[in-house]
Amino acid sequence: MSSLVDDAPVKHLHLKERSSIPSVLRGADAFMITRLESSSGLAERITKVSSVPALLVAVSIKSLAIADCQFWVDDKPVPTPYVPSFRSNVIDLDAQPGCWVGSAFDYVLFHVPRKGLDDIAADLGVGPVETYRVSVLEEDLVLSQLTKSILPYIGRPGWPYPLALDHLNLILGAHLLQKYGGLRKPPTVSLGGLGPWQKRRATELLSENLSGRIRLSQVAQECGLSISHFARSFKASFGVSTHRWLVQRRIERSQDLLIHTRESLSDIAEQAGFADQAAFTRTFHQIVGVSPGRWRRDYQR
Repeated sequence: MSSLVDDAPVKHLHLKERSSIPSVLRGADAFMITRLESSSGLAERITKVSSVPALLVAVSIKSLAIADCQFWVDDKPVPTPYVPSFRSNVIDLDAQPGCWVGSAFDYVLFHVPRKGLDDIAADLGVGPVETYRVSVLEEDLVLSQLTKSILPYIGRPGWPYPLALDHLNLILGAHLLQKYGGLRKPPTVSLGGLGPWQKRRATELLSENLSGRIRLSQVAQECGLSISHFARSFKASFGVSTHRWLVQRRIERSQDLLIHTRESLSDIAEQAGFADQAAFTRTFHQIVGVSPGRWRRDYQR
């Protein structure tokens, strides 16, 4: 039995030969996103396992015919009808879920450690969740929209920065907890913002790390808060998430450089914390409405 271990937090595996697909996909101990795509299907059943307690969230990108796929949970076959696109499976990896697909397929797999879910649950005052509801081929609009939003970026160099990945983990974790955790009481959510010193410290750290390579846990620790509590409090104070706030600061920094220097766009992209010029141009256009080169020319006029 062959296996595959890959600690990269986000990866795109495009497998063209059946023999190249391992029979065991082993997740690491951290939150991971894998796009698993095949143009020929599986030669044999594959099983997803984890080195730590974790949930597997699998979202189908393309539809599959009834005869083309089979699923197993706890080594027991699960009735598998036609699989529409963007349907979701949520399964505890302790059950060692397995699958076989006989034709081309495309899935996005989220590996979500239980420890992170327990931390969110504790912060919401609902305690750790013992068991999560098994869900197969569910139409979950949150999971489908979340997957659609990140699909174009999976496998793109430089995406995502750690801070953005941490936010994605929080959003997904909170949804899994509330929809599949079977909470007996509603979570208690604090809507208060950061204190003055916490706001100063958070903005200092983020401004010193425009590239977004700092972890959300580091900023939260500096402010004396849990990750999820800090993320909610930051948004209550500033109206946007830490990642969005950081992107806005990058754009402001780039505009300052466009006005006051003759640096090339690639140099400005690097100084403003973007992965490359393409990412800089794309983000600048999304927020400002025109390309950075056009904006610079218009300003100079």
